[in-house]
Amino acid sequence: MTDSERHREEIVVGLVATPPDYPARVTARLTAELAGQLGERVDPGVRWIVREGWGEVAPRRDGGVEALLDDLASRRAEDRWDVAICLTDLPLHTARVPLVAHASARRRAAVVSLPALGLSQLRGARAIVPDLVGRLLTDVRDERVPAAGWAPAELARRVAVIRRVVGAGNDGEQGYVASRLIGRVRLLIGMVRANRPGRALLGLSKLLVGAFGTAAFALTTSTIWQLGDALGGLRLTVIMVLGLAALVAWLIVAHDLWEKPDRLTPAELARMFNLGTILTLTLATAVSYAALFVGTVFAAALLIDTSVLERALQRPADVTDYLTLAWIISSLATVGGAIGSGLENEETVRAAAYGYHPEPAGWRDETDG
Repeated sequence: MTDSERHREEIVVGLVATPPDYPARVTARLTAELAGQLGERVDPGVRWIVREGWGEVAPRRDGGVEALLDDLASRRAEDRWDVAICLTDLPLHTARVPLVAHASARRRAAVVSLPALGLSQLRGARAIVPDLVGRLLTDVRDERVPAAGWAPAELARRVAVIRRVVGAGNDGEQGYVASRLIGRVRLLIGMVRANRPGRALLGLSKLLVGAFGTAAFALTTSTIWQLGDALGGLRLTVIMVLGLAALVAWLIVAHDLWEKPDRLTPAELARMFNLGTILTLTLATAVSYAALFVGTVFAAALLIDTSVLERALQRPADVTDYLTLAWIISSLATVGGAIGSGLENEETVRAAAYGYHPEPAGWRDETDG
């Protein structure tokens, strides 16, 4: 370290992830590059130190953003950070409009709701966090950095998901909100992204194996061939949708994934959690269905000779008949696979529930030894 670097002012920025699951992954990526971004966008003359962690900041449901900010302020004071930013997967709202971020100069802290950023959450966090740090230091009149040369409303132009600023008065409490309609759609998409549907898909491996076993048995039954030929596209579509819906419902009921409102979980938040769970499971089961369908097509083509299929259908057969056969068998096997889902590991399946996070070991900081 050179003499000039030793004498530069230091500003410590704390990045907190809550819960320590998906938000921690985003925080880890952001921590590695935030110091450089702050040097470029806030002040190159300061030595920026970025700390990451979790622990004392729990995913508070009862008080929304205010409870999170209070926890974050306590954590900032305890660890002697200059400012603190919390990245959370909680879907936050203000006046029934999705809240993207909230900055509190009084607390020297800000919260960013990752789901409100939509699909590109890491890119959105890269855009918003340096500006929030600069804004907080300006609002508390920290003399170590020059005042931010832009108004709070300009952040809406830097981050596409932000539509307007609320509460941007002299008290330093500023909320950045999304649009009412598009913002809600983006929030739901972001919740599915934060819930990591790929993890739910891997968690349903026994279900998929069970469905393949059911499909293999059904392939040997000529009655199924004739039934698929007799049903039209509309009926097959209805059977498919009902099969997927039944599977999602069975997973939610069998593994108790439904979030119920209580003292710590407001009704609106419980509805958002449940919708996130349903969308995650729907996406995971749809991908499983697609894999089952493709596998059944190949199995049918391998096991069922065209001449045998033609005798059963009493007419010439072509590739569409194999696709139709795979379609009805996949739909029926999906329902059969629901029985196998009851054999899945409870923790693995419950990971698909949006409001569920493992505890208590997961709440410790990586630096806690």
